[in-house]
Amino acid sequence: MNTKAIVKDWFNKWEEGRFRDLPLTDNFRHTSPFGTIEGKDTYLNIVEEKKDKFLGQTFEIHDGFYGQAHACVRYTARQGADFSLDVSEWYYFKGELIDLIVAYYHIGEIRNERQLDT
Repeated sequence: MNTKAIVKDWFNKWEEGRFRDLPLTDNFRHTSPFGTIEGKDTYLNIVEEKKDKFLGQTFEIHDGFYGQAHACVRYTARQGADFSLDVSEWYYFKGELIDLIVAYYHIGEIRNERQLDT
């Protein structure tokens, strides 16, 4: 399976609610603006505890780059009528499993001193 197929499988399993079947290494790490989660079991337990925040999403893939051992995908996640999040994620693979994801997205208001005046 190539990296594009693995990433497609990742998103399909999320949309189907099959998070326990995600193609992750045991040492999987997920880094986002919220911090880093270490370990497949820790990650899956957090998803289990917070299903209302993780499940029931759909994903619109805008574009991606797929290498032999890594990929980058830009997408919009939607949950219900009121939640939408634009994300760019880097995926790093060991064989046919995801070993690391580094996610980039905005999680809050922009401080006044960082605003662009137009």
